[in-house]
Amino acid sequence: MPSLPFDLIAFDLDGTLADTAPDLAAALNQTLAHFDRPPIDTDMVRKMIGHGTRALLRKGLAATGGGSEELVERGYGLFLELYATDICSGTRPYEGVEPCLDDLRAAGVRLALCTNKPEHLTRLLLHALGWQDRFDGLVGGDTLPVRKPDPAMLREAVRRAGGGRAAFVGDSITDADTAHAAGIPFVAVGFGYSDRPAGQLGADAVIDRFDALMPTLVRLTSAP
Repeated sequence: MPSLPFDLIAFDLDGTLADTAPDLAAALNQTLAHFDRPPIDTDMVRKMIGHGTRALLRKGLAATGGGSEELVERGYGLFLELYATDICSGTRPYEGVEPCLDDLRAAGVRLALCTNKPEHLTRLLLHALGWQDRFDGLVGGDTLPVRKPDPAMLREAVRRAGGGRAAFVGDSITDADTAHAAGIPFVAVGFGYSDRPAGQLGADAVIDRFDALMPTLVRLTSAP
């Protein structure tokens, strides 16, 4: 087992550890149907994910005829209820995620989760995936008064997981901006929900498979 230059690795969730788009798309489309809007293809929804529930609703409404903030707020509670009811029917971990998390833990590395998904939904999904005991610290989109890309979220996730030298793994420009603002090395995954190629995120490294994460981390040096 190689020695890693990090005490802790933090992860984004949606589009990084798991493909949650099928269930998010189902809840979004049911919410849109409530407003007599047409459904949106799951692949299109993938490009809308990453900035939180209200942003997803805002984009969904914009793509189906437009909508005011009042309409977003009207749909918000319905979306949360629908999503919580069926949060893990189509969601699947990306290939190699669980062995990678096991390897990090075996190497003595602590794990944190930093996601814009509301905290209660994050915990519900973690239980559905059997991941409720995998992370030492968790910060969701409503845990603090701020959300990614505010670096306070990532710093708090690191603090809750015990602190130390950390790196962040994510899939989007939001994750990249968060890591850069926090002064923490960023590893981008080449899959996920980014609105641009992973190579354009300004990451310290890019991986296309989770079995590449450990050797990639070995090559990185943590920022102070």
